[in-house]
Amino acid sequence: MLPILRDATAGRGLSAHILPTSATMIGVCMTVLSIGHLHEGGPTRVVLDKLLAVDALVFLASAVLSFVSMRSRQHGPRHETWAELVFLMGLAILAIGAVALAFTIA
Repeated sequence: MLPILRDATAGRGLSAHILPTSATMIGVCMTVLSIGHLHEGGPTRVVLDKLLAVDALVFLASAVLSFVSMRSRQHGPRHETWAELVFLMGLAILAIGAVALAFTIA
């Protein structure tokens, strides 16, 4: 790795990866929500819409926590741990939504 890049991310741990990935996952949730409205859906579609909307908020919380962990000197590691846990929770919710969507389409 280039010394310049290594110095730029030194001391930030996972937060430097969680922040952009959480932002990307918010976009994924919003894209799936938009695509889901291209055809009719029943009550299952409404539940999936709400699940994806909540999941986008979970990823937003993860992004905010990772940003705060990068900016905070004193409580950074604690915020980073919470950002990681919230991010993993968001991934789990997204996986549940993907399985439910697969069964709804089929």
